[in-house]
Amino acid sequence: MANQLSSSGKANLWSNPDLRKRIVFLLGALIIFRIGAHVPVPGVDAAALAKLYQNVAGSGILGMLNMFSGGSLERFSIFAIGIMPYISASIVMQLAGEIVPSLKALKKEGDTGRKIITKYTRVGTVFLATIQSFFAATLVYNQGIVVVGHFEFITSAVACIVGGTMFLMWLGEQITERGIGNGISLIITAGIIAGIPRAVGQLWSLMSTSPLQAIALAVGALVLVYAVVCFESALRKVPIHYAKRQVMQAQNTHLPFKLNMAGVIPPIFASSVIMFPSMFASWLGSKDSSGWLSKIAVQLQHGSYTYMALFAVTIIFFCYFYTALAFSPKEMAENLKKSGAFVPSIRPGVQTSRYLEKVVLRLTFFGALYITTVCLIPEILTTAFNIPFALGGTSLLILVVVTIDFNTQIASYRVSQQYDSYMVRRSDAKSSTQK
Repeated sequence: MANQLSSSGKANLWSNPDLRKRIVFLLGALIIFRIGAHVPVPGVDAAALAKLYQNVAGSGILGMLNMFSGGSLERFSIFAIGIMPYISASIVMQLAGEIVPSLKALKKEGDTGRKIITKYTRVGTVFLATIQSFFAATLVYNQGIVVVGHFEFITSAVACIVGGTMFLMWLGEQITERGIGNGISLIITAGIIAGIPRAVGQLWSLMSTSPLQAIALAVGALVLVYAVVCFESALRKVPIHYAKRQVMQAQNTHLPFKLNMAGVIPPIFASSVIMFPSMFASWLGSKDSSGWLSKIAVQLQHGSYTYMALFAVTIIFFCYFYTALAFSPKEMAENLKKSGAFVPSIRPGVQTSRYLEKVVLRLTFFGALYITTVCLIPEILTTAFNIPFALGGTSLLILVVVTIDFNTQIASYRVSQQYDSYMVRRSDAKSSTQK
C-alpha cells in the first residue's frame, strides 16, 4: 500500500478533481482580493494620495499596515485597513477566553460555544474596523486631497472600508473551508507577495548607487530564508513505548514537537498590537507635531529602540500564549495513558504531563528567540546601515512559513485522498472476491 501511495503522490497535481477544485477556488479568491485592493474609496485624488504616502508613511508603521493589506492603504482602497481589525478582535477574544469565566465555559461547549465566540469576534471586528476607518478617513481628509464634502466623504469612506474588511474576513473563512490552508494567513501572504516586485525594483535602484550593499542585502535575504526553512523543519522527537510490545515491536514511535509551535501567529499578533496604538497616536497627534501623542508615534516608528524592544517582548509573549492555547500537556498525557503508551523512564499520568510541559516550555523559549531574531534583524540592519527602504523580517517569516505550511497541507491532502481511494478499491476487490 505504501508503494501505491508513493507512486500516486507523484502524479500530476491536477489529477485529483477535489484538490483541483480547491486550488482553483483559492486562486479565484486571491484574484478577487487583488482586484479589491485596486478599488478606491470615492472622493480621493489618487495621484495626490500616492505622493503623500511616499513622503509621509512609506517606511513607518503605516508601511507595515500597507504591506499586510497588499498596497491597499497607499491607494486608500476598500481594503485599506486589510484584515488587521479581525486579527485584533481575535486577540482580544482569545485573551478574554482565558480570563472571563463565561467565555471559558463557552469554549468547553464545542461547536455551539465556538459559534458564539465567532459571533463576538465578528462584532468586535466591526467595532474596531469602524474606529480605524474613521481615523483613516479623517487623516486623509485633513491632508487636503479629498474632492467632496467632509460628511459625504467620511460616511462613504467608513462604509466602504468596513465593508471591505468584513468581506476579507468572510473571504478568509471561505478559503479555509473550501480551499487549502488558513485563509487569513494566505490573504496576508498574497499581500506580501504583491509587494515583492516593488522591493526588487528598489533593490535594483540601490544597485546603481551602492552595488556592494545591494548584493549583501540579496545574499543576506537568501541566507535568512534558508535559516527560516531549517528552523521551521526542526523537531524534538519524544520517544514513546506501548505496553503491548508484541503489537508495536516493529514500529519506532515518537511524538514530534516543532521548535516553532506557534507558527506565524506571534509576529502577526505583535504587529497588530503595536500598530493599533501607533496609528491612533499618529492620527490624533498629526495636528500638533510637538504634542505627547506625536512623540509616542515617533517612538513607535520602525527602527526606534522603543519599537524594537516592544516588538520583541510582544512576540515572546504571544509565542508562550498561543502555544499554551494550542497544546495541553495534561490532555496529551491522559491520551497516552488511555492508549497504553508511555515515555521511557517517565511514569504515566502527572509525571508525563510535567515532562511534556517542560519539553514544550524549553522549545517555546528557543522558538521565541528564533522568531524574534528573524523579525528584528532586518529592522536593525535598516537602521544601522541607513538602507533607503524598509526591510520586513515579519513579512519574510510569514511568507516562508505560510508557503511551507501550504505545501505540507497539499501533500497531506493528496496522501489522504489517495489512501481513501485505495481503501475503496480494496473494499470493492474484496466484495467481488467474495461473490
